[in-house]
Amino acid sequence: MNQRPQASPALSPASAPARAISTPAEARKLAEDLMDVMSGLLGIIERETELVRAGNVREAMRLEDQKGELSRRYMVAVENLKNAQKYLAQVSPELLTTLRRHHDTFRAMLQINLTVLATAHAVSEGIVRGVNAEIQRKNIPNTYTASGQRAVPGPRNITPLSVSRSL
Repeated sequence: MNQRPQASPALSPASAPARAISTPAEARKLAEDLMDVMSGLLGIIERETELVRAGNVREAMRLEDQKGELSRRYMVAVENLKNAQKYLAQVSPELLTTLRRHHDTFRAMLQINLTVLATAHAVSEGIVRGVNAEIQRKNIPNTYTASGQRAVPGPRNITPLSVSRSL
């Protein structure tokens, strides 16, 4: 009754967590894999940050597939490291310390990237809201009631703004 789900054929061997490590060479290989993935991901993220800062959002979006694949590999590598953490702490604590330092740098760079992306999002949202407010202001008639109060426009005077993301 309690059958385990079968592994999806779409998952590659690299996406499944590795078996437990048992030698210092395997520990070093695990650490090198994680550092390689973090370095590759940092390269993509730095490039994306540069492109967004320069206003080349469309070109930055082209990096999405690479970034997604490296992110998936990063998650697998981190899971493998978590599974091997006790062994690494016993066999090679200096390697674990180096990994933590490298990961701290990685997190700092991610934070910069997230800040740039959030800023770009806020700026673009502000522009769209400003354009919408200007369109609405131009579409709403300036009329007054018999008592001299400004008339509230009806729903037919409010025109929705549509944005094409394919431009």
